[in-house]
Amino acid sequence: MLPKIIATLSFGLATAFGTLSESSFAADDQKCILVVIGPSNHPPGSHEVAAGGRLLKYCLETMTNASAVQVELVEYWPNQEQRDAASTIVFLGDTFPANRFRDPKQNLKDLSAMMARGCGIVCLHYATGLLGVDVSEEGDHPLLDWMGGYFANRSCPHHESIARIYPRAKIERSAPEHPISRGWKSFEINDEPYIKNYFGRQQNRLGKHVIPIATSMLPPENPKKETVAWCLQREDGGRGFAVVMPHFYKNWKDDSLRRLILNATLWTAQIEVPQLGVETALENLEQFEPESVTPR
Repeated sequence: MLPKIIATLSFGLATAFGTLSESSFAADDQKCILVVIGPSNHPPGSHEVAAGGRLLKYCLETMTNASAVQVELVEYWPNQEQRDAASTIVFLGDTFPANRFRDPKQNLKDLSAMMARGCGIVCLHYATGLLGVDVSEEGDHPLLDWMGGYFANRSCPHHESIARIYPRAKIERSAPEHPISRGWKSFEINDEPYIKNYFGRQQNRLGKHVIPIATSMLPPENPKKETVAWCLQREDGGRGFAVVMPHFYKNWKDDSLRRLILNATLWTAQIEVPQLGVETALENLEQFEPESVTPR
């Protein structure tokens, strides 16, 4: 078993580049955010899930206008102690990591226990995705209950979402009064915002408690309003959030996209989102050791 490492509140170069290993959370009264890095085989410059996780940890630990949080970053299925301590769990990876790590059935049971006690959940870009082997023929999966929807890979029997890079996708705020929408503006981006995401059997309409946070008129040749970020206030008291970006690692530099994700992470952890949105320093992307900043 990997040795346990006591996590610190401050973030320095040692923690930024350190080995992703098991550790203990600190004070019980401090909010803990668990970031889980799943498998990915995308080329350098795209996805970059490990670097993206390190970047997210850094931003959350260097917020200048929000309550202190502790971030646990792992690249394996989290243990019981880590799961119990988490206020919210954030996933990055090529499709939903719980289904890609060993023993998916047990992983989903573990998550079900977390969700039942009101833990939040966040999925970024392809971590919102499910394969045909992950769902029933009708498309059922716990993510519909926990997060309100998912990206349906073309292997899914019930629905096919669309993954395509758009050089100039306009991302619009669609719930300006929601805490997640604080401090960021509509923006244009060269990225791969998934469209035709799956929200359930009711003619693929968003569920009763699902709120579209960001939309985009896509594809350009036949534009329709597509939901590209959404959140869910669950009846168990927990909260879920999904955003189908960023595909390109360089897009973490976009202030609006990054603030959208940081705001949502706090919201799912039930931490008050600052009125102007999360403020944090981000000098460069190279410090988080991606394979490449520029996609090949």
